[in-house]
Amino acid sequence: MLNNKPIWPILAVILGISLTACKILPTPSGDSGNAAVFNPDKMVEEIWAAKVVPYLQQKAGPFVQVHALAKTDPASAGAKYGNPNKQANSPWTFAVRVEGKIIAANTQSRAATMDVDVDGDGKADARVQIGPAMRGTALRDSLDFIQFNDFTNQIDFAQFGKAFNAYAVKALFAKLPRDALEGRTAKVLGAYTLESGQDLPLVTPAEAEIGRKP
Repeated sequence: MLNNKPIWPILAVILGISLTACKILPTPSGDSGNAAVFNPDKMVEEIWAAKVVPYLQQKAGPFVQVHALAKTDPASAGAKYGNPNKQANSPWTFAVRVEGKIIAANTQSRAATMDVDVDGDGKADARVQIGPAMRGTALRDSLDFIQFNDFTNQIDFAQFGKAFNAYAVKALFAKLPRDALEGRTAKVLGAYTLESGQDLPLVTPAEAEIGRKP
């Protein structure tokens, strides 16, 4: 014989149990509250004049002297002109002063450069980046007060390195000549990374002066 009792009380009990077992989580509003927004360009701008340039001015050595030591004893050169707090698997980066005559310039590329003869033999000794595109993160890597562990992840650290290059272009080369550079004098404070197979050491500037046409 069929049981004609209504089944809705049973369904109500089951539904009540199911709802009790569920958690209703609020949808994130997207409001980060008081969390700081990572802004590498602003971070670099805030430390450039106060910390970056003074540090390089104090740390840098003449290019000829630094590079000669770097080629024979990178660790000794790094202890004196580099960042001893660098990551163990990273190459040495050195703070240098480059002064001499511009003997060649490539301003057709976005990654423009000028080649500088620092010892007067008529041959280029260093290649200085003048942007607007700049390779590498030599400025960031030369500073002993910048540590990878201070950043959330590798992406933020990389963006911070690129921000140094962008600020150098804005602060320096927007005001300097780009035409007829050959034969002019150049005076640069910057940094370069010691890499194998380099044609010329690639210097990223933090300060730069270009003389008048000869």
